[in-house]
Amino acid sequence: MTALKDLGGRRPSYRERVADALRAALIAGELRPGEVHSAPGLAARFGVSATPVREAMLDLAREGLVDTVPNKGFRVTAVSDRQLDEYTHVRSLIEIPTTVGLAATADPVAMEALRPVAEEIVTAAAAGDLIAYVEADQRFHLGLLALAGNAHLVEVVRDLRRRARLYGLTALVEQGRLRESAEEHLELLDALLARDAEAVREVMTRHLGHVRGLWAGA
Repeated sequence: MTALKDLGGRRPSYRERVADALRAALIAGELRPGEVHSAPGLAARFGVSATPVREAMLDLAREGLVDTVPNKGFRVTAVSDRQLDEYTHVRSLIEIPTTVGLAATADPVAMEALRPVAEEIVTAAAAGDLIAYVEADQRFHLGLLALAGNAHLVEVVRDLRRRARLYGLTALVEQGRLRESAEEHLELLDALLARDAEAVREVMTRHLGHVRGLWAGA
């Protein structure tokens, strides 16, 4: 598992960043359903101290992503295929029309500001760094949705994304195919900046379809 970068414990967001990395590890399948992990064990794998990991895992337990196991640590909860299908369906109802709408309403400067994040996704894919990939992917899409000006919508999608499981990412890295999916973020951004609503719809529909296709290992 990739160690967390630049987490020296000095920033106020340290605990949140540890929690985000743990969520990314859950989503990418580096922490599998049924596995029991101790805070010290995870801390060693991530290259951080045990206290913020323990605090972060308690946050994840409140979100239902892990269960506490007395005297042992935390067990990763399972998510059924039906649940994943339902989460993806709701996401499609929200994300596709909202993103399409941005083609007509979003500030080009604000959209262009997301390009470095899109490029970060491609870099993470090329390096096979799944945790960095998932984290950057979330920042890109939530940042894009935030341009619609509806904070509640962003939080709903954030919660749905946290519950996703993308176990097919490892296979895509091994096959050298993850970068192709990653480059769709740049394709989407270019379509938005061109104000091409139909192209945005096509890219978003294809991209979100990977959640229960390529990225799921289906």
